[in-house]
Amino acid sequence: MRNKKIVDYAKFGYLFSIPFILSFCIFTLYPVIYTFVIGFTNLKGAGNTEWQFLPSVGKNLFQNFIDVLTSKTFHKAFRNTWIIWIINFIPQLGFALLFTAWFTDKRTKVKGTGLFKILFYMPNIITAATMAILFNKLFGYPKGAINDIIILLNPAKGAYNFNAHEWPVKLIIAFVQFFQWYGNTMVYLIAGVIGISPEVFEAAEIDGANRVQTFFKITIPCIRQIMLFTLVTSLIGGLNMFDIPQLYIGTDANNAGLTTNMYIRNQAFSGSYMYNRSAAASVILFIIIVALSSILFYILRDKDEAKLKKLKKQELRAAKKGF
Repeated sequence: MRNKKIVDYAKFGYLFSIPFILSFCIFTLYPVIYTFVIGFTNLKGAGNTEWQFLPSVGKNLFQNFIDVLTSKTFHKAFRNTWIIWIINFIPQLGFALLFTAWFTDKRTKVKGTGLFKILFYMPNIITAATMAILFNKLFGYPKGAINDIIILLNPAKGAYNFNAHEWPVKLIIAFVQFFQWYGNTMVYLIAGVIGISPEVFEAAEIDGANRVQTFFKITIPCIRQIMLFTLVTSLIGGLNMFDIPQLYIGTDANNAGLTTNMYIRNQAFSGSYMYNRSAAASVILFIIIVALSSILFYILRDKDEAKLKKLKKQELRAAKKGF
């Protein structure tokens, strides 16, 4: 028999990955590295391409970072970002879990689940800009759909300016975020539940477990990794929140809707065009996101799996020593 030539297909994989690698390096990796560099320089002004490192002009290398961290505006933006994200994420996860339990419970046998899933997911398809402008018009002052209802129910009280008060602005932005993303979270959780073996639920039903016990003792522990994924992605998206608060309120209402990304944008593209301070704020936000994501992955890791890996490593070491 003739020896058949073995074709190495691995090289084609490397070949097809070249466009992605090039685009990633040009449009993602290079801007990130350049942002880190700018954070240690005195680069300011629109159209200015000349900059120097801060020590060369007699300043502290970390002066931009110090200026950002001591800025009251940055403190408020960072605090607003956390408040809006927490108010948005808690009901988002709660409703997603509720609908997941409803749609995946075989004992209930809900009719038309496909239609309900489409309706709940539909807000996620609408762009954030559209949602922000829509809610801006709904809560408009003195004319807006919500104020028209308020005047109709209580003409003596008159219209209420939601966008002139701090907490109504935060709550509206958080509601828009929740309304847009709870359907997406629900889809992830449903996918996780579908991946659980039906035999587990059948065994629980035979043992006499009710729906609540099945959900909290079996479903949630089995989809813990999916919940971790939604938590981390929501955290990253929440800390990078920009389009909805920017288009809904901007910097009105005493910066009630000012987020960290809006602060970064304002530093770079308004006033004195402080690209250096904007870059420093971006680096700070990047470090915070990486640190928090790492902590979450560590705290919510599968401890049993980690123990098994540790035992396997110890066995391999012991086997090597034996040889």
